[in-house]
Amino acid sequence: MMRTPRRAPRSDALENRARIIEAAHAAFAGDPSVSLQAIAKAAGVGQGTMYRHFPDRESLLLAVYRDELEALVTAAPLLLREHEPLEALRRWFERLAADGRVKGGAALAVRAATRVGRPHPPLLAALDLLLRAGKEAGQVRPDAEAEEILLLGSCLWVTDGGIPCPERGTRMLTVIIDGLRTGTGTGPRH
Repeated sequence: MMRTPRRAPRSDALENRARIIEAAHAAFAGDPSVSLQAIAKAAGVGQGTMYRHFPDRESLLLAVYRDELEALVTAAPLLLREHEPLEALRRWFERLAADGRVKGGAALAVRAATRVGRPHPPLLAALDLLLRAGKEAGQVRPDAEAEEILLLGSCLWVTDGGIPCPERGTRMLTVIIDGLRTGTGTGPRH
């Protein structure tokens, strides 16, 4: 069976998508819990148009904060050029955690990008790059998998509803990085 070539989106569809993203960016900046219905109304589109472009809240958040997430992805190879792999990994997680702790839509986008069972593939690829470099350098344990480490690292930006504590996050990140080191679990370290 032959597949028909995929058509380019119509110009009105592209305009609708751009209006939705623009309206969502403004809405999330003011109230991160704003409803998708309110965003559709602000963009001047119907519910069907909203859900055709963005089937769920997470996909809209990822589109609105695409630049911030891309900056995290492009940071991984840059950090590897400047630092040893384990230190690059630490600095990457610090940046990810900082973005995830801020109030507003950017924090929601990080949470959406790192959601269990549906992580953002480019974010996973960036973390995998850091982990592979660490494994090749003998600094990271060979069984470390990007999706699992991302899930583990999510504790750095998920709060219990209180005010984020950067010192606590730093201590937790130290535990994660120490757990990723090769040779952990083989006895006490001095």
